[in-house]
Amino acid sequence: MKSSEPTAARLGALLCLSLSMLLASLGTSIANIALPTLAVAFEAPFHEVQWIVIVYLVALTLFVVLAGRLGDLFGRARMLLLGLIVFSLASALCGWAPSLWALVAARAAQGIGAAFLMTLTIALVREMAGGESVGRIMGLLATMSAVGTALGPSLGGLLIGLAGWPFVFFILVPIGLGAAGLAWRFLPSAAPGITSPRTGLSALREKGVIPGMAANLLVANLMMATLIVGPFYLGLGLGFSPVTVGLVMSLGPVISICVGVPSGYLVDFWGAPRVLLIGLAGLAAGAFALSALPTVIGVYGYIAAIMILTPGYQMFQSANNTMVMANVPDGARGAVSGLLGLSRNFGLVCGASVMGAVFSFGAGTSIVEAAAPGAIGNGMQLTFALAGATMVAALWVTRH
Repeated sequence: MKSSEPTAARLGALLCLSLSMLLASLGTSIANIALPTLAVAFEAPFHEVQWIVIVYLVALTLFVVLAGRLGDLFGRARMLLLGLIVFSLASALCGWAPSLWALVAARAAQGIGAAFLMTLTIALVREMAGGESVGRIMGLLATMSAVGTALGPSLGGLLIGLAGWPFVFFILVPIGLGAAGLAWRFLPSAAPGITSPRTGLSALREKGVIPGMAANLLVANLMMATLIVGPFYLGLGLGFSPVTVGLVMSLGPVISICVGVPSGYLVDFWGAPRVLLIGLAGLAAGAFALSALPTVIGVYGYIAAIMILTPGYQMFQSANNTMVMANVPDGARGAVSGLLGLSRNFGLVCGASVMGAVFSFGAGTSIVEAAAPGAIGNGMQLTFALAGATMVAALWVTRH
């Protein structure tokens, strides 16, 4: 064997995991920008077209644990390869869909494939990395997730303008098949774990697993609140145009891209527990800043708060994923990774529903679109004061 082959295999495996995480997040964000176009193309009302996004998230949520368990039973590299093939074929079917409900069905299949991608990339990290580099690879995967979120709207808009809405989905096919080829060639073909469901459940008793999942849910709740409340505050509270709102909202993903890998390096050098606490403290400070600063200095306060909150989020992600997976037995890594994804998805749902309701309550009306700027500011204050309190709770949970 040539001396360069181990390095080439490692880089190929790392590229495969990176592309898998990119595809899973891109699958959500790239479709959002196409909803108005699809409503016109299929002559469908908006509440029906929304299912194109909803069904993907529902399928992703329902299948993350099953995907992880199948990886434990039949081999995680093999199941990731299957997920990439399913995702790629489903993406092609999305582009060829002759009707709205055919597209919705194809998106459900795409979400199932994405569940394998998101779950098994995390579960495979320890198999392909030395213990000293787990944190930086987790940071890289968090960065790729942020890249997918940030890239989706602009790439989707460009493709719709140049080639039409089917290419929003067709563009994912060659990326998925390329990642599948890398999985086939470079991922470690470790023997599947012969474990019972009881083994997977016993892994939950490992130190840090349940607290990490609880903190993951609370953090996802906060981050979704920023995505839901932010546009209302910037657009209705401050009166910015949609273009300006989009530019300000893109700041978070851009910061995530810049600090994801450095956060992973901090985990490797300082240790996951210390970086986890710093990350949660940053999230708490950022949430309280979102509650206070924008009402005092407007958009500059909003930007300052996001610049505090986002690095905290990336440090939390890298450290928490590393800690949760650190002591999990080999035969249960897939299942625990799936449960970690499930806790995140539940947090996103809570952020969209519960924190949205808190924002509406704080604004004093269920019709937020008609609220006065001052009422919008009140809703913003209440929402992120509560979110900051949940970050304090997350700090307590991870310390006990």
